[in-house]
Amino acid sequence: MTPASLFDLSGKTALVTGGATGIGRMACEALVSAGARVLIASRKGDACEAAAAELNECGYPGAAEGFAGDVSTDGGVDALAAEVRGRTDRVHILMNNAGRSWGKPLGSFPFDAWEKVMSLNVAGLFHLTQTLLPQLEAAASDADPARVVNVGSVMGEIPMGDGAYSYAASKSAVHQVTRILAKELAHKRICVNALAPGPFVSRMTAFATADEGMRDKVGAQVPLGRVGQPDDIAGAMLFLCGKGGAYVTGAVLPLSGGINVETGPAIFAEAT
Repeated sequence: MTPASLFDLSGKTALVTGGATGIGRMACEALVSAGARVLIASRKGDACEAAAAELNECGYPGAAEGFAGDVSTDGGVDALAAEVRGRTDRVHILMNNAGRSWGKPLGSFPFDAWEKVMSLNVAGLFHLTQTLLPQLEAAASDADPARVVNVGSVMGEIPMGDGAYSYAASKSAVHQVTRILAKELAHKRICVNALAPGPFVSRMTAFATADEGMRDKVGAQVPLGRVGQPDDIAGAMLFLCGKGGAYVTGAVLPLSGGINVETGPAIFAEAT
């Protein structure tokens, strides 16, 4: 066993939903750099094809393929699963990253913001996982389980709404679904874990991270003093998906720079 072998993904096939941009794109690069064949899917197929082409030009040992896939509807999940089955009979790694948010102040938050967010962030994630179970099982073994990595959020861990009420609730649900599936799929040798990111640069957070000044301002509110970087996602993914993570299931890994352990004011210390 060598340190490099703990993170080697040669010969493995991964599917990353929402993988053309943001955290998904960061994860795709990590997986390809470790030797995996990575299938990149999102509603914008052209963006996935472009992301795959960029990765394939980097000289990494792995390879990427991009195509359209929508996990916000029952039919969309079935169509994506069929596309995956047409390309491979085994899925060693499934990263359920596709998601959406909705922001409005309390008092004006719309009713339909709940269905649209929950249907993608929770129902789509669950349905895609169960639909691809045969391919995950085919890739699994006692020594090297298949891996499912769900993308939650620190907003699903702490009481933090910030106007994104349905998003925060959906990510809390993602964490619970992760734990439930980890329990139910362990006997099939499928590890199910989740990431709980804080602020990273993405289209979803562009309103607050679009330029360096904004990122510095947001990072100043994070206990560790910065927003997340691509290496933070890469390190977590390679651990969970490589040999080093073969005995880990049901974990919700905090990637939030300490936001996850923030508590209330030090009322007694301040009083004295």
